[in-house]
Amino acid sequence: MSASPVHCTIDLAGAGKQVGRLQLPRISNTGGWASSFVPIASVANGAGPTVLVLAGNHGDEYEGQVAALRLIQELEPEQVSGRVIVVPVLSTDASKACTRLWPSGANFNRSFPGSPDGPPNEQLADFLTRFLIPPADVVVDMHSGGRTAWFLPCSHMHVVDDLGQRRAMLAGMQAWNSDYHFLYIDVNGTGLLPVEAENQGKVVITTELGGGGRVPASIHQLAWSGLTNVLRHVGVLEGEVQTRASLGLPDAVILDGRDPANYVIVEEAGIWEGLIEPGTTVRAAEPVGRLWFPDTPGRAAEVIRAPLDGMLAVIRAIPATEAGDSVFTLGQPIEADEVLDGRAGKARTSSTRRRRATP
Repeated sequence: MSASPVHCTIDLAGAGKQVGRLQLPRISNTGGWASSFVPIASVANGAGPTVLVLAGNHGDEYEGQVAALRLIQELEPEQVSGRVIVVPVLSTDASKACTRLWPSGANFNRSFPGSPDGPPNEQLADFLTRFLIPPADVVVDMHSGGRTAWFLPCSHMHVVDDLGQRRAMLAGMQAWNSDYHFLYIDVNGTGLLPVEAENQGKVVITTELGGGGRVPASIHQLAWSGLTNVLRHVGVLEGEVQTRASLGLPDAVILDGRDPANYVIVEEAGIWEGLIEPGTTVRAAEPVGRLWFPDTPGRAAEVIRAPLDGMLAVIRAIPATEAGDSVFTLGQPIEADEVLDGRAGKARTSSTRRRRATP
């Protein structure tokens, strides 16, 4: 394979605290021999696991970006046993523009494994695939609903086939100490960053920390407390690991979103009105929202109903809605021991069809 065109200004194997950048070749109307910068930091001390902390995979998801930037500021080598590598804003131009996608239209989270000879998003993905993910024992990739959706603040995971990897990922997900956890499937193509890390055998811990275009202070706190507790849980950060029980909190709710029918889209454009909030339990055929039609105001709104029994996990945050847009997602409560059941990895993952809205 070709050498990577991405240059890293820090020594990824070096000791101590380093802060630098990844440089990608950039050609523009104002710069023929220019570079794009992606920040990166490493904090290393002695023996221990290597943890790769990633945020800003999608530009408009700022919850993880703030937590990762704070981690770079506050983490010192004497607190670490092993190495923490942090890339706080993967999609820098998208973050500045408050968009999910890169200005080119690329979805960075669908760019893996990438290519050193491809466009910039694939070059960066290739660098992660070949140089950042392989030395890591644990990969943390922080997401939220961005501007598009409000997601119950949670940590979440794929239910991978390897039982040892699945067990470690479940424990890591639970170590975030969020009120909810979510089991998800790929409903919109391939090339996900977490899947690349899973395929390399890593313990992958991911989140959906709210969204909707605003980050409440409580979500910033959850991002920070969850991230640092996970680092303690995997043994790279000093300090006592907290649990829901030690915090005086009830057990978290695990929602199983692996049935493709949970992911509801609409067939027409309109204005979306949510009728219930995430966290609400619904029965099949109960109303979740309505779609209004401003071009034909004499037409009654279409009631969008739950396709299954479950709990509302995600709801669309932007009222203006196009045909084919996702408007809500459900999940069904599941116990942790069911996630570890050897049959669970095969359950409800054979199809990626999404249920269309029914009036």
